[in-house]
Amino acid sequence: MTALGFGIDIGGSGMKAAIVDLDNGTLVSERLRISTPKPATPAAVAAVAAELVHRHEWSGSIGVGFPGIVRHGVVHSAANLDASWVGVDADRVFTDACGADTHMVNDADAAGLAEVRWGVGRDVAGVVLVLTFGTGIGSGLFVGGILVPNTELGHLELDGRDAESHAAASVRERESIGWAEWTPRVERYLRHVEMLFSPDLFVIGGGASKAADRWLPAISIDTPIVAAAMANNAGIVGAALVARGAAR
Repeated sequence: MTALGFGIDIGGSGMKAAIVDLDNGTLVSERLRISTPKPATPAAVAAVAAELVHRHEWSGSIGVGFPGIVRHGVVHSAANLDASWVGVDADRVFTDACGADTHMVNDADAAGLAEVRWGVGRDVAGVVLVLTFGTGIGSGLFVGGILVPNTELGHLELDGRDAESHAAASVRERESIGWAEWTPRVERYLRHVEMLFSPDLFVIGGGASKAADRWLPAISIDTPIVAAAMANNAGIVGAALVARGAAR
């Protein structure tokens, strides 16, 4: 019998969810997306999660990728949502709202879990860094295939500010700049991370990975860098892994 899981990926602009085949990491349902509520308070976001669960007619455990630090189900940062998240037992809030056992995980960690299990990070020895470029910059750090959780490298200080405030994919849209102007910002950021962590591989995911052919070939760094095999679905897939306890 096929093992199935359910994953929700919370982003600054949208919440996406699908049912996942945990034997191969593929989506076996339609990927539904609902805009992230404004303000993105715990109650409002949990209500959208419950709607996604209902529309998929899902009744099992749930995994949720969250854009911030999550330790043992409790949120410790939420830079791109609402400040009221900090200190909230999100596992409990979502379990109550969705009527099913729910497990939270950092969203980039979720994407990394999927890429290391089934994607371009599979069987890569050493240090793999998965970076997601979307509303912010998320990071998933793996050493020998083992996750080092909650690295949040988008908040590294670079040139006197949070790196993601200058190099996230949302900045390109907000400032109405082209790929050619945005890409050097990403390269500057990648060189900084490369200097700090000396990874064996960079894996690029998030919304910007859907157009990787338009900017990734222009990146010139020492470390091999590839687009995520699961593109923007990796967060859903990794969250579904966590839901089934396969990555906790």
